[in-house]
Amino acid sequence: MSANVVAVCTSLAKGERKTPVAEVLLKEQHGIEGDAHAGPWHRQVSLLARESIDKMKAMGLDVDCGDFAENITTSGIHLPALPLGSRMRIGATTLEVTQIGKECHNRCAIFYQAGDCVMPKEGIFVKVLRGGRIAPGDEIEIL
Repeated sequence: MSANVVAVCTSLAKGERKTPVAEVLLKEQHGIEGDAHAGPWHRQVSLLARESIDKMKAMGLDVDCGDFAENITTSGIHLPALPLGSRMRIGATTLEVTQIGKECHNRCAIFYQAGDCVMPKEGIFVKVLRGGRIAPGDEIEIL
């Protein structure tokens, strides 16, 4: 089974759900052009698996791609199992895993609805080593 991109999402402000778009442009050492989380730090782009979103749907939540503020929704890859420093290729881009999960300082609406949230445990963050465009359907290759 191959891993691929299900959706790409952006937002203009931090702390909000992201909106799926047709494609995104990743800039080297910056992140997604026009996304609130881009910049010269280690959490330039966030990824979450479709399988993780499906777990929350099974709990009765009406959620979809971008609702956990992830930039890239994936399928067919167990993201939290990737070691820090792992590299992946999506389209022409090269990304490096910099963080697994995150601490949520403020409980989000999803946590209050379900009593749990998958992003802090199952989401990952990467920095952009080589830029390019990413769109739904692109294959993900672990290098």
